[in-house]
Amino acid sequence: MGHRAIRNRFLIAFAALLAMLPAQAHAWGEFAHRTTAEIALENIRPETRAAIAELLKAAPELGEPDCELSSLEDAAVWPDCLRKDYWRWGYTFAWHYRTTPVCEAYEPRKNCSGQNCILAQIERNQRILADEDLPANVRLEALAFLVHFIGDVHMPLHSGDHEDRGGNDIETDYGIAPGLNLHWIWDGPLAERAITSAEVPLVRRYTAEERAELGGGTPADWGRESWQTSRDFVYPNAFDRPPCDEGELPDETALTQEDIERAIPISQRRVTQAGIRMAEYLDAAFAPGPLPEPERN
Repeated sequence: MGHRAIRNRFLIAFAALLAMLPAQAHAWGEFAHRTTAEIALENIRPETRAAIAELLKAAPELGEPDCELSSLEDAAVWPDCLRKDYWRWGYTFAWHYRTTPVCEAYEPRKNCSGQNCILAQIERNQRILADEDLPANVRLEALAFLVHFIGDVHMPLHSGDHEDRGGNDIETDYGIAPGLNLHWIWDGPLAERAITSAEVPLVRRYTAEERAELGGGTPADWGRESWQTSRDFVYPNAFDRPPCDEGELPDETALTQEDIERAIPISQRRVTQAGIRMAEYLDAAFAPGPLPEPERN
């Protein structure tokens, strides 16, 4: 069996698995989150890599033996593993997103009371991670939330939606795989295809010029980028018309192979940007001295 046939069979099986899961606002799938962490590891300073390895030794103190936490890749998916334990971790579930309807103005500080949104939690957890006076287990927990949320905020539908729970309420066929929803497609099979089909591997050491072009910005900037990508690409690509035209969008659609091909470079760029920016935020957290005060947008 050829490589293409094997991958198609995997995507069909993966899509069937996703279709059986509840339609909630989950994060990027495990494959994409782990890839962002791998990109970050290729682009952080050696001192940062060593500091992360030391901090990971505190994993047993977190009291979550069923959620592996022995690498940065594990940390990138650890907050999603916590969903199995609602009574302990349910208060963190709202931290994974902060959506603005794509037909309204983007306001990064709206709907974030008490720091209960992804933009505030990226800033908060970076500061906790950077505070060497705190216990190692507290900083390790912050590390996991930080790297996970940097991934999440780069997934377009964690920032832009059409009053459909970030695409979760839109039943969407993905090529020959029926019965998914728009959010799940961008989380899972589309991200997987984007990563594995890249002509130049996404996981690599990037040049200074590439890092300058792909990195930078604040969490509010990243959220705005994702919101704009949802408005200008995700919804028009899924429905063949701008989302803010007169008339309601239907609650189901289908992505053609052409739609999927157009989406691949968008997904590749967001995964890459997440990894590069993760490296920047980790280097800043482990650098000597206090973090500068965050910008207020």
